[in-house]
Amino acid sequence: MNKTIEQIRNEIDSLDRELVELLDKRARLAREIGRAKLEHGQQKFFDPARQKRVLENVLAASKNDFPQDALRKVFVEIMSGCLAAEKPPTVAYLGPEATYSHLAALTEFGNSVAYQPYASVEDIFFAVDRDWVDYGVVPIENSTGGVIHTTLDLFLDYELLICSEIYLHIHHNLISRNPLERIKTIYSKAEPFQQCSVWLKENLPGVQLIEVSSTVKGVEMAKDRDYAAAIGSEIAARKYNLPIVAANIEDMKDNMTRFLVIGKQEAAPTGRDKTSIMFSIKDRPGALFDLLYPFKKRNINLSTIESRPSRKKAWDYFFFVDLEGHVKDEPVHEALQELKGLATYLRVMGSYPRDVKIRDLKTIEQTAI
Repeated sequence: MNKTIEQIRNEIDSLDRELVELLDKRARLAREIGRAKLEHGQQKFFDPARQKRVLENVLAASKNDFPQDALRKVFVEIMSGCLAAEKPPTVAYLGPEATYSHLAALTEFGNSVAYQPYASVEDIFFAVDRDWVDYGVVPIENSTGGVIHTTLDLFLDYELLICSEIYLHIHHNLISRNPLERIKTIYSKAEPFQQCSVWLKENLPGVQLIEVSSTVKGVEMAKDRDYAAAIGSEIAARKYNLPIVAANIEDMKDNMTRFLVIGKQEAAPTGRDKTSIMFSIKDRPGALFDLLYPFKKRNINLSTIESRPSRKKAWDYFFFVDLEGHVKDEPVHEALQELKGLATYLRVMGSYPRDVKIRDLKTIEQTAI
């Protein structure tokens, strides 16, 4: 005999009560962990390696009846609430509220931590360095525009660690109270203009592009201006109650931005880690090959290699490398020891867990405001 709707709803109500009881129990255990950390002198309560392991375990246990993107979002918020029960960290992001950096921070830390917007990436580095905040979330590279050199250069000035990484699919929208044919000026950051350049040439040739400090600032400026528009997120459009004239105008539909969580905390190994290093070399033929060979002979994959001027003297460069593995993994440790003997300067910027699964921006936009 089939169950009635009322019987099914009664079962759901019973499950909801069980879920609440389990969440209360989880929060109590989190407080116990917080007390144990304090007894051992630990001041940092956010554990990026543990965060990633929990998400991996949850997604692996799922039978996909409950959507995995939603499941991940639920558990980020559960961990965020439990972290608040221990000691909520303060997290800096490139503001104002509703920027892509803010959304990236929400996917990592949830809604229960204390957030602090800053006007520039350098301000975030400075705030973390001075212990005004516990962590900062900064953009480092985009699948269309490449590495963000402003962020990379700041690692030359600040001895901060990379604690974690976040990947977001970025969807850009043309936002305006004006119809497409009336738009003569668009406000946004340089990166969205670059990532939407083909669409802009095809649909709004000759329009004036004005760079501003953030995509949200662009939406704010376009709100009350005739003939003006902005490029930004759906959540920014909702925040300022503006229509989306054209959705998903990015040139690459898999447009993705990688963000870093920076702080002063070393992340424990998870088995799915990355290590970022920077080094300088003597200017001689074959020098770079010699310094990369320790990784080749140990079969360590290098996912990124970038060079930047040292800003100390002409033609003096630092190299930034992302590699697979953790500094506590024997092959990585051995390679770095060998590299140390060859480089004129070597610094490990951090070993940290790889992002569990690429997140789609739209999975968090509905709850971010």
